[in-house]
Amino acid sequence: MFQTADQKKDILHWVDPKDKSGEFKRQQSVFREWIKNEPGAEFPAEKDRYHLYVSYACPWAHRALIVRQLKGLEDIVSYTSVHWEMLEKGWRFAKPGEDVPGNTHPDPIHEGYTHLRDIYYENNKDYGGRFTVPTLYDKKQKRIVNNESSEIIRMFYTAFDHLLPEKYAKLDLLPKDLEKQIDENNEWTYNDINNGVYKSGFATTQEAYEKNVKTLFKSLDRAEEHLSKNAAPYYYGDRLTEGDVRLYTTIIRFDPVYVQHFKCNIKDIRSGYPHLHKWMRNLYWNVPAFGETTEFTHIKNHYTRSHKQINPFSITPVGPEPAILPLDEEVPAVAAALKK
Repeated sequence: MFQTADQKKDILHWVDPKDKSGEFKRQQSVFREWIKNEPGAEFPAEKDRYHLYVSYACPWAHRALIVRQLKGLEDIVSYTSVHWEMLEKGWRFAKPGEDVPGNTHPDPIHEGYTHLRDIYYENNKDYGGRFTVPTLYDKKQKRIVNNESSEIIRMFYTAFDHLLPEKYAKLDLLPKDLEKQIDENNEWTYNDINNGVYKSGFATTQEAYEKNVKTLFKSLDRAEEHLSKNAAPYYYGDRLTEGDVRLYTTIIRFDPVYVQHFKCNIKDIRSGYPHLHKWMRNLYWNVPAFGETTEFTHIKNHYTRSHKQINPFSITPVGPEPAILPLDEEVPAVAAALKK
């Protein structure tokens, strides 16, 4: 989800046409500074100093939105979602008067900025990396702090705790006794599932596609097996953790987008993975930070109308309907199997 500064790379070519492997290779984030609650910090933890730029469509940005709400940071870190449309100039801001769901408006900080890339060029006019979401921005210094989602969410875990009511400050999404297990889980979840759908969908050879889609479903099977041994509502039992946040943003997009758009169609979640399906729906319907930050209009429109090399006519499939099932409803085939 980027465009190069020199315009030599086409944003719609997710795999370099000269790369005969056909493999999608995600580039590394560039801005990696940290907000800290300590004397002399370059980016001190202060109320209303930082702004988060996100896209409701993007699973990486969705992580940051979920954690921002879980930790009660709504009055401390403001945010804006870009429009779901991302074409040759990258993510754009909504235009005045556009009716788009969510907190999707023109850039509230920089009058006249039309695209996220304008903020990157503000930091460095010769910037040649990605224009990605989430982007965490320091309004006081007019600088980008960080554009790596895994680091932004971990900042949010503790950096602002001194400003929060106790119920939010004590919420620990990375408990010490689970940290090693969560880090190990993140490794394969990220490579095989979170990024695996992209490696499947953006592949430009049959070999690259088949290799990655098979790895994706083996890891979905692994997550399903883990959840099948756990009667509690969350990935690690009774405690909501980073493991839930990082997996949810891919699973919630799976049936509405990845099954058809990225050809991840060996199985779907609602009929092929009962424990993942139950876990996902519990988060969506019972934990407001998950359901309230999930915008299916952005999700479906972005993927199907921005990835021209996959879907050149920008046709957005009608289904699946509904985008997510109620807690007590199953697809007919699953309902019938449960009755046996």
